Order: sequence, then C-alpha cells, then structure tokens
Amino acid sequence: MAIGAALIVVAIGFGSTSALATGAAQARTEVPHHTDPTGGNFWLASTGGSVWSFGNAGTYGSMTDSSLEKPIVGIVPTPDGAGYWLVASDGGIFSFGDAPFMGSTGAISLNKPIVGMASTPDGAGYWLVASDGGIFSFGDAPFDGSSAADASSEPAQKVVSSSSGLGYWVVDQNGTSHPLGDARGIPPLQGLLFSPFTPGDKAVLFAFSQLGKPYIWGGNGPAGYDCSGLALAAWQHGAGVGFARVSADQYHTAGSPVPLSTLQAGDLVFWGGVQTDWTTVYHTAMYVGGGRIVESTDGGVQLNSLGQWGQSDLMPMGRRP
Repeated sequence: MAIGAALIVVAIGFGSTSALATGAAQARTEVPHHTDPTGGNFWLASTGGSVWSFGNAGTYGSMTDSSLEKPIVGIVPTPDGAGYWLVASDGGIFSFGDAPFMGSTGAISLNKPIVGMASTPDGAGYWLVASDGGIFSFGDAPFDGSSAADASSEPAQKVVSSSSGLGYWVVDQNGTSHPLGDARGIPPLQGLLFSPFTPGDKAVLFAFSQLGKPYIWGGNGPAGYDCSGLALAAWQHGAGVGFARVSADQYHTAGSPVPLSTLQAGDLVFWGGVQTDWTTVYHTAMYVGGGRIVESTDGGVQLNSLGQWGQSDLMPMGRRP
C-alpha cells in the first residue's frame, strides 16, 4: 500500500496497537491489500483499478476502462476468495470472479467520499463507509446506524463486519472503533493508514517517528526523551505548539482541559499520586486513539494502553494544547 511522507501504518485490534511501517512516499499508488481467506495470499489494487495477485490468489480481472471517474479506494475479497470487489471513492462497485453486484452509491450525491467497504460473512451483501462515518448497506447487509453523528475529529477509514453479519464496527483512522448492531468490544486486527488531519494528529505522527528511541531523564530529543520531553517535542515539531516542560506544569497549564471520555489524538494524559492535586503529577503520555497512548517510559518510546496501570493514578482530565 502506498504511504505518504507523513503517514504511518498501525495495527488496531485484539487488544494491541503496534506500529508496522513508517517512511517516505512510495512511487506506486496502491490501496490496502486484502488477504485471500483460503490461504494467506493477497491482492493489491491501484487507484486506477489495476489488480495484482500474489501467491496463489486467483486472477479475476482488473479495470480496463480509462474513463474511471473516481479513484479506487479499496479491494475486498469474497468469503471464499474466488472473487473480489473494487470500490471507488464515489461508491461505484466493480465485481470480479464470484463477487455479486448488489448496488452502489455511484449515482448518489455524497456528503463525503467513500473510503472503505466490507462484505457480510456469507458474501451476499456489503457495506460502504464514507469518511464521515456514514454507512450504506446493500444485499443482506443490515443497516444498524452510523458514526456520522459522533463528535470524533478523526475521519472514518474502515467498516468491519461482526462474525454474524448482523452488526459492524466503523473504525476511525486513529483506531477508535464504533460498534453498531451486534458488534461488541473491539474489532479483529486491522491495518490502518494514519495521516495528519488535526494538529493533534501531526503531534502524534511526530511521536510515532520517535518510536524505539531510549528513555533519557530530562531528554528533549532527538537522541532520547523523558515522558514530558516527548510530549513537548511532539507538539512543538509536529504542530508548532509550545507549552510547559514538566509533567505537573503541563497538566496545570497546557491548553484546555478535556474529559477522558472525549479524548482526541494528540491530547495529553497524566498520572499522579493524588487525583485532585496537580502538583503530584509524575507522568505524561499522548493519546493516539482506540484507547492507546504513545509515551516515553521504561523501555523507550512505545505504544501502550491508556489503562495499563489501572485507574487509581490516572488523572481525571486530559489537556488539549
């Protein structure tokens, strides 16, 4: 898949978040690959609709019409791996192999572009998701609502079917998932492309670029960081925003306070000895999304869970610089 100069691939789900790849832009413009359910093989599709098969994945065809009006944004396999759909940003659907055509949004005026698609487990229906979290269902895919009305600042990137096909998750680019229908908890492991959308995204992206660097007490980078040094450097270099250097002062003065229930990517979160006393704060991290944080702690700059140490020392508010 193509990744831009300021873009990182992360895996979200199964209770973990891990950085998979970062780097400069690649020349090819491929959309995310999808694995053949029959044996670990996969396809890649270009934005122009060309399809490449790898391993034993079958070759079922590509787009050959040069009049394709909108770019292809996804390729989705049928449950038996004997076909696939290509979906364009206007919701146009192109079927190959045993993939049935069950409708599209190609003739609808959309508020936001289509960014993803998922098949029902029986392959007799599919959902399309727009970047604002809007859902469009076709075939036997039920409509169970959307995340379009949620207050998330992050664009939606994927729709993921529940095992029964009676629900789904809408997944934002930062890993925040919105369960609908009978979907519960978090979705299966997903690869997501994280690109800067808000100032907080830009700060997070800088912090991601520092993953693996050592924890250094008083470190401000680039060789290494302590916890508050990483938070400050990420916002300064990523988004051009400055604030206090020390964790307690960051909790007291950095930006505006935000409830933990409405955290967005880049927001600062804190731990302290007494939750009602800002002077006891001893650790800063940055919220990424999906219940995950990036922080500098023992072992260096890494991705972890917001709840890794329980709730007793987690301060009741975050800060949005």
